[in-house]
Amino acid sequence: MVKLATARECRAYSLSTNGRSAARGRWEYINAGAYVFAALLLVVGLAGHLSAWAATSRAGLAVAAAGLVVLVAVNAHDLLAHAAGVDYSLALAAGLDSQFALVELAVPAVHVAGAVLTLVALIFFEIEMTRGYRHSLQKHGLNLLIAGPALWLLGSIHNICQVYERANGHIQILQKCVQTPLLLGSTLFLIGGIINHHHIHNHPTSSSELLGRSWGWFCLFGSLLFLVGGLMNLLKVFKMQQMDGRGLEKLRGGAQERLIREREGKVPLILEEGRRPRNPPVSGQVPPPPAGSYKEAVVSGAPAS
Repeated sequence: MVKLATARECRAYSLSTNGRSAARGRWEYINAGAYVFAALLLVVGLAGHLSAWAATSRAGLAVAAAGLVVLVAVNAHDLLAHAAGVDYSLALAAGLDSQFALVELAVPAVHVAGAVLTLVALIFFEIEMTRGYRHSLQKHGLNLLIAGPALWLLGSIHNICQVYERANGHIQILQKCVQTPLLLGSTLFLIGGIINHHHIHNHPTSSSELLGRSWGWFCLFGSLLFLVGGLMNLLKVFKMQQMDGRGLEKLRGGAQERLIREREGKVPLILEEGRRPRNPPVSGQVPPPPAGSYKEAVVSGAPAS
């Protein structure tokens, strides 16, 4: 349900121009650790929601909502990290590598939207429990509990279908170990939302029972899968830091090199090649004469064509 660390070298988790700086490593660890903390809040909150005590159930929803807030921040930070890696020249990077726009940017953006929708749904249900039954809030809340996880599932499917051609095989295996639990967890959240929506419409209940126990169990197991994916991502970040960026795939078409040269004020490679002579003469070799008559060729000592 979150893009998290990628197998590309386009991430920039700090403002430093050096991609291998200590600041980048520190912020990448913070990003991975914050996701683990958010998943843990979801697990604790949903476990509390399944409690038999009403006070604990409402407190559990508040803890789960706090976890969603952290997830929104992690996804937004990850989106900015990918955009900063290309100096926010999104049109240039997307034009040179379409997978960058469709995966590195679209996936975290979709997950931000999904987390926000799910958070709004929990807020609606909290209002229902506090101020009484409101049919409009109930209807919107049930729909949002389906729309949010549906966006998570869409982003997870899109994320797991990406292909890295030049990245290290070990990093790609770790990447799949992160993506698979997130895909399964998003699926469980979506199934729980659909089952809860069907149950509420067929069996009208009071405002305190809008979130059934079946929804809670599905989402609890989904949150546990998110926690597993977050721990695997933390391991992957550690491995990538140990490799010091080696084995990561760069943007196709040389987008990163071009942006780095422009950032450092250097002349682009195309202009540098245009200024150089195409066939520089070898030392001691007489350059061929210009095109002319046979007499001019004989005088210059060059063989006639």
